[in-house]
Amino acid sequence: MTQNIYQQLGLKQVINACGKMTILGVSSVAPQVMQATARAAFAFVEIDELVDRTGELVSRFTGAQDSYVTSCASAGIAIAVAAAITRGDPLRVALMPDSSGMANEVVMLRGHNVDYGAPITSAIRLGGGRVVEVGASNLAARWQLESAITDETAALLYVKSHHCVQKGMLSIDDFVQVAQIHNLPLIVDAAAEEDLHAWVASGADMVVYSGAKAFNAPTSGFITGKKPWIAACKAQHHGIARAMKIGKENMVGLVYALENYYQGQTVVTAEQLQPTAEAISAIRGLTADIEQDEAGRAIWRIRVRVDTQVLGLDAREVEAQLRGGDIAIYARRYNLHQGVFSLDPRTVAEGEMALIVARLREIVEHAAD
Repeated sequence: MTQNIYQQLGLKQVINACGKMTILGVSSVAPQVMQATARAAFAFVEIDELVDRTGELVSRFTGAQDSYVTSCASAGIAIAVAAAITRGDPLRVALMPDSSGMANEVVMLRGHNVDYGAPITSAIRLGGGRVVEVGASNLAARWQLESAITDETAALLYVKSHHCVQKGMLSIDDFVQVAQIHNLPLIVDAAAEEDLHAWVASGADMVVYSGAKAFNAPTSGFITGKKPWIAACKAQHHGIARAMKIGKENMVGLVYALENYYQGQTVVTAEQLQPTAEAISAIRGLTADIEQDEAGRAIWRIRVRVDTQVLGLDAREVEAQLRGGDIAIYARRYNLHQGVFSLDPRTVAEGEMALIVARLREIVEHAAD
């Protein structure tokens, strides 16, 4: 088998069955997108003009008034928060992230205060924001959101993510209405979302996406929304966004990746996954079925349950052996405490699912020795 570039550098081969995760390099970029990125690297350009032009092109896909390309979604959150606090005022921009004396509170649901590899609160603080949590971790009411707004409130933040609590939370409509009543900007963190229209159409002022996750772009992100707020985001280029700048190559790569994405993506259906689930269920001590993404997206995965009494190993041990083999196989491990792990087919290359089944069979056979 031909070694990939990372194996040539002395690193392990990785099979990514846990999805588009930062720890594994997020996504696999299409050759034509990388060709555009390479062409961009060979030429000079007026960066400010490129920033404006890429914003226009991204907005054609989102339906927003304007967009600003960032280095990643996390940077997008920090920049959007700074935009809400400074409103683009050059003096305030130069002071960030020290927002002393400014309205700097960012109101969000407690159930949305997540860690995606780093706390979302870190990104908010990088933008000068002070977090104000609303509600309990599993239940929130609109009156709680409204009562949290004071003269110190700079923005509302709504997080759409599989990491969030999925029950008992307020809707995006609640956030839009409260933001409009109080004349406050609403920021939506939609980092891994695939729908580029819904969150802009909801009435949000700034919507933050990752380019590398859903859209298979080189490392990038973007903020898309209403023109005055995007102008305030662009103003941060002379402040905190300087430390988060994205190169000309990846700006171009993002535009071409969005174009490539909308030319048609292959969706792996539940029916297509069924034969693999049956092959895993045929292995002693393992049963597999099909599950849908936690956040309700049209993403289907294979859920593998480990019968500890039969196998003598629990789910944590099986998953650890998958990662620890000669080929590092990464599964989704959020529910190991329930005796299950999942396989996400979106990032599994052709032929790799068979390798995963073979490795599971090998682990089980060794457990019986």
